Amino acid sequence: MNTKMHLYSQKLIICLICFLFLIPTVSVSAQEVRKGGEFDDLIQRLVQDGFDPEKTKELFSRESVFFNPEGVSLFFVHSESSLNYDQFSSKKSIQNAQKYLETHKETLDRAEKEYGVDKTVITAILLVETRLGTYLGKRTVINTLSTMAALTDETLRQRIWDVIPDKRKPKKETFLKKVNRRSKWGYEELKALIRYTAREGVAPENIKGSYAGAMGISQFMPSNALTLAKDGDNDGKIDLFTHADAIFSVANYLKHHGWKPGIPRQEQHKVLFRYNHSNYYVDALLKVSDKLKG
Repeated sequence: MNTKMHLYSQKLIICLICFLFLIPTVSVSAQEVRKGGEFDDLIQRLVQDGFDPEKTKELFSRESVFFNPEGVSLFFVHSESSLNYDQFSSKKSIQNAQKYLETHKETLDRAEKEYGVDKTVITAILLVETRLGTYLGKRTVINTLSTMAALTDETLRQRIWDVIPDKRKPKKETFLKKVNRRSKWGYEELKALIRYTAREGVAPENIKGSYAGAMGISQFMPSNALTLAKDGDNDGKIDLFTHADAIFSVANYLKHHGWKPGIPRQEQHKVLFRYNHSNYYVDALLKVSDKLKG
């Protein structure tokens, strides 16, 4: 019995040693599977478009940067008309907006004077976009845009399709058309995000935003952050998570798209439609602005 027990103990020890040696290998493989190579083609495209090969590979090797089908699937089930925009013209929302006008009066006055954009309109946008900076979104922007940009791959498109609940699935043909359009859009926004964060010295994976990749108090897409965002507090950097920069950036955006002091209502609607292509959205902004003036 002692001999058998001894042999059994030796076998057990050998098995344990083998298992311990296998753990690192399994862990590395799991990491590789988690990444899955989803971004390999995307990295090549970015390098071909002039991005530094080593920096680009390093960025997409970070643990916090990964393919996110669950978040991106929202692009294909979201309906703008289903949002309740009346909530923003409620008594409580208008009171909060009036307090915001008072708290940021100096900045809003400067922005209105410099860009010719009504401060009640700027405030209305910030109210509807992020509840005046109190709700900024929790999704990692680079993951959203990278996932969308990578959908040129048929296998990855299928992974998005698979996570959409059956009851909310659009027609497959509609889905594929939207994927093709959104993938091109996502790639352009991803490039803008990398350039913007490099310019401002910010780690891209630290930026959180909406399910669509919009970021900051003003909910700018990266392309707008790169080209139209402004330094409202004159601190030498553009941070859309600060109120001054968000206020000035909204004002500059609207001016860029045609806002002028005293423009008629119909023209106001056209300019605001550029911010979010929804008539419900624009009507809500103008309603809030009217209440703030009244």
